[in-house]
Amino acid sequence: MPEPLRRIERCQHVPLPREDAFAFFADAYNLEALTPPWLHFRILTPRPIPIEEGATIEYVLTTHRLPVRWRTEIVEWEPGRRFVDRQVEGPFRLWEHTHTFEEQQGGTLIRDTVLYRMPYGVLGAIAHRVLVARDLERVFDYRRDAVDRLLGGRRSTLAAAGSGG
Repeated sequence: MPEPLRRIERCQHVPLPREDAFAFFADAYNLEALTPPWLHFRILTPRPIPIEEGATIEYVLTTHRLPVRWRTEIVEWEPGRRFVDRQVEGPFRLWEHTHTFEEQQGGTLIRDTVLYRMPYGVLGAIAHRVLVARDLERVFDYRRDAVDRLLGGRRSTLAAAGSGG
């Protein structure tokens, strides 16, 4: 039986025009400010990174004392509205992160939706249950709080990581 498709979703409102919120997320180097310090996240792709469809970003992080190299590609790019990055190389069988930006009164609703699958069959399922689901919750909680701090946002919804779908 194949590993289930899992989903993480976070939404929050920021008091910025959609274009400004989008511009912050479209700068790959802002990922460092949105990633927990305990992951020792570092972008390896040299500056500047022109973000557009087909752009790739390479980075490294450390999880449970293990260095993990990761490469993603921007597979969809709608300036000011949404973009999708997909893992090309990394720890998951599938990792697809959709970022959407919707104008709302007084600012922008930012939505992060990640669809992912674990590798390694039964071993991956066990790792997800024991470590990965909790780790991803912590990472996306940190990201949400960092957006609040950096962009003056506030949470609107919170969906659990690891729910099948």
